Amino acid sequence: MTAGDSGRSGGIGSEVVWANEVLDVWERALRRVTGEYTEDEWGFDEEFAEAVFPSFDFLFSKWWRVEVEGVRNVPGHGRVLIVANHAGTIFPFDAIMIGTAIQKLHPLPRWTRALVLNWVWQLPFVSWFMRRVGGIPANPANLERLLQQDEPVMVFPEGVKGFGKPFSERYRTQRFGRGGFVEVAIRNRTPIVPVAVVGSEEIYPKLGESELLARLTGAPYFPLTPTFPFLGPAGLVPLPSRWRIEFLEPVDLSAYPPEAADDPSLVFDLSEEIRERIQQGIYHGLVERGPAFI
Repeated sequence: MTAGDSGRSGGIGSEVVWANEVLDVWERALRRVTGEYTEDEWGFDEEFAEAVFPSFDFLFSKWWRVEVEGVRNVPGHGRVLIVANHAGTIFPFDAIMIGTAIQKLHPLPRWTRALVLNWVWQLPFVSWFMRRVGGIPANPANLERLLQQDEPVMVFPEGVKGFGKPFSERYRTQRFGRGGFVEVAIRNRTPIVPVAVVGSEEIYPKLGESELLARLTGAPYFPLTPTFPFLGPAGLVPLPSRWRIEFLEPVDLSAYPPEAADDPSLVFDLSEEIRERIQQGIYHGLVERGPAFI
């Protein structure tokens, strides 16, 4: 399934209309900063998410020309844990594109929640934005509560190791920690849908790091890329690589009793099995996608 066609036609004229619509929804979203709005206990603001969704759709359909496979593997209702490889450096574009794929292409679209590393919440605008589009501070307690509320939740077990690796190590999944996401999934009888993302490694090819910018932003690192800082602020624009997102077959954990989560060997083996599935999905996706920018 290809999501590159937004249903619009007309060449340059349609692109101008699209750009104007994106600007309009951002203006409406930003005006709400000082107005009345409704959010849930996590800070998610559905009206805001709907307002900025055309911007996500522009990135999805036009900028990155995302191809999607297997989106129906995500249940249309009930709890589910979506586990993906992680890249894209500072801003979690991979989480946004996975959520956009589900909202745009699933026959039963759902807003997804994403566990976001704690240092992100130190960044004033980024933390405000992420909370309103479904970001949640990453910890096991929050994950368990979300699943008990039957939410679809995204986690990225590679953490900093995933989005912080150099370009020379792109698409090599890093260790999934101690497999805490598996423990929570077993205890809460939650299916796991592995997701293989191809394309996010090229948007900011990491050549080095700036310790000064990392200290200033509070980030675990700040990447130096072929375009930043050499092009100034323009260098922060992500490159228009072609993406492919594949939702793999779900991992059914219902056969395991809740107390199985206390078996570290079982948890580790399941975590490694899921990591290997994602790694094989990445290899397959790289072949299917072909060149990164053509």
